[in-house]
Amino acid sequence: MEIKELISKQEIEEKVEELANKISNDYKGKTIQVICVLKGAAIFAVELAMKIIPNVRFEFIELSSYEGTESTGQIKVNKDITSSIEGKDVLIVEDIIDTGITLDFLRKYLLSKNPKSLKICTLVNKPARRKVEVPIDYNGFEIENKYIVGHGFDIDQDYRNLPYIGYIE
Repeated sequence: MEIKELISKQEIEEKVEELANKISNDYKGKTIQVICVLKGAAIFAVELAMKIIPNVRFEFIELSSYEGTESTGQIKVNKDITSSIEGKDVLIVEDIIDTGITLDFLRKYLLSKNPKSLKICTLVNKPARRKVEVPIDYNGFEIENKYIVGHGFDIDQDYRNLPYIGYIE
């Protein structure tokens, strides 16, 4: 398997800074409840949170819908959040929005818990595969339909630790 660089480490760092600045401006004086979607978004969520100016609280949720490189279309909650988000300003931090099915499920699930506000931040957006439209408040990179690895993205749990985002040739 050959992996080719798609987005460099420097480009990622610059994009994280840009997104953090926008989020900081939008949430001035507020505490943000960041909900990191495990496992892929963990690296991005930590990098982003360290650059956001308002106070950030973390929650983690783990959903699964992939087997290998294909989405099954079935969403499972493997790990749920552990504290209430009722009345809180919530920011979902996701690594990628692909078909939109998982994020649509998560968005509806979290809205049922009555947050004050709910916004979505993604590092990568792949609109070519979209089956369900979801509102994206903070959009990192828009890419074509390639299977990506690195910087949190994986194939069967491998290659998450690459410092760049690559694609499989």
